[in-house]
Amino acid sequence: MPDTEEIDGDVYVSPRYLAASTSTGDPALEPLLALGFDLRHDDLGNVYVTAPDHRVRLGYLPEGDDDGLWRINAYKDSFGPPEWGVCFNDRVPTEFVRAFTTALAEAYERGPDAYLARPAAGVDEHDPFLAVVPVLKQGWEIDRPRWGVFAVQSPDGFAGLEFTTGDLDPETELTTRDARWQMWAGKSIDRPVWYATASTDTPVALLTAITECVADPAPLPRWREETFSYIKGMAQLTPILPPGPPAPTPLDVRRAAASRRPAALPAASVPRWSTTSRPALPRPRR
Repeated sequence: MPDTEEIDGDVYVSPRYLAASTSTGDPALEPLLALGFDLRHDDLGNVYVTAPDHRVRLGYLPEGDDDGLWRINAYKDSFGPPEWGVCFNDRVPTEFVRAFTTALAEAYERGPDAYLARPAAGVDEHDPFLAVVPVLKQGWEIDRPRWGVFAVQSPDGFAGLEFTTGDLDPETELTTRDARWQMWAGKSIDRPVWYATASTDTPVALLTAITECVADPAPLPRWREETFSYIKGMAQLTPILPPGPPAPTPLDVRRAAASRRPAALPAASVPRWSTTSRPALPRPRR
């Protein structure tokens, strides 16, 4: 466990999918900036991050037209339409976005065959079902909420993941919530506190990075007074207690024992035997 002085919060939020954004985008931008992605911003405070070859682009848009705070696209042709797109709204836990950008940075380093790898049912690591496995391992239950939709839901009913089958309009997937994949937390998918969407051709490895982070049983640290950073009334908050004193070393034990040992007392005077007889004591007078 990290020292409490290093933890950015005074409570742990569990389950972690009931946390929300920390309102700090830097941690999620770092994996891409470390690869030399270019960072620019406009006069409104929106941030734009672009890969050196312009085939991966990220927008951090606090002043955008909707609640889609993070929009990330990848391109086969830097001047063509996106091959895939992912969107995180403004309440998604920052840790989930960082998990995605970290996986994206790793895929980008491997090249287009990795960050443009299309999902393919039944094909090893590209099978879309692999993205669902992490949450199934945590007890999420399979559901069929409506025709053409495969879904899994958390045991408490406060989070879910949906996969829509059939043909979808590529442009609609990139600009609305009607995408191939949608993950959410809150009372229902119709009234989510946070949501994330991914279009049809989003690589399975990138999707799995999100679901693995969501399924992680470890809680997330937050500040109790910052109620925007967790879903109040649903999330369980546990105080982060200061660490106890460190366990004593063997040397500490020896020193403590020495300090408790009483000081040596001076030797008592003990009469010694002698071969000479004592002089007779005078008798009392009558």
